[in-house]
Amino acid sequence: MQGNLPPEAQEKLEDLQDLQETAQQVAAQKNQAETQLTEAQTALDELEDIDEETTMYREVGELLVKTGYDEAQDDLEEKVDSLEIRVETLQKQEERVQEQFESLQQELQQMLGGGGGPGGPQGPGMGGGAGGA
Repeated sequence: MQGNLPPEAQEKLEDLQDLQETAQQVAAQKNQAETQLTEAQTALDELEDIDEETTMYREVGELLVKTGYDEAQDDLEEKVDSLEIRVETLQKQEERVQEQFESLQQELQQMLGGGGGPGGPQGPGMGGGAGGA
């Protein structure tokens, strides 16, 4: 099917496929960051219910190391802040890739003489799922 496309159209089609892969990678990274953020927020919420004098341990590689309440709280707050920024950055990246995909898709449709227009069934690898977690 692709063998009879003009070289420019073939190149754009390959670019579309690359963007689709990129979109899938970004979506997976965002999903992972959102999961980590939820876990860190849950841990921070649980920390509020713990007596400050309770002995706590944190995982460092294969070891459990004793840690203080304030240190645990500071570390979790820092982790939450960092992950919120990561999720926001990945969201913006996901939107940029989506825009690039749609633009390239329109160019390819115009090049092939099809009017297709926006709203086609294909997005960049989102697989019909309902975005976000």
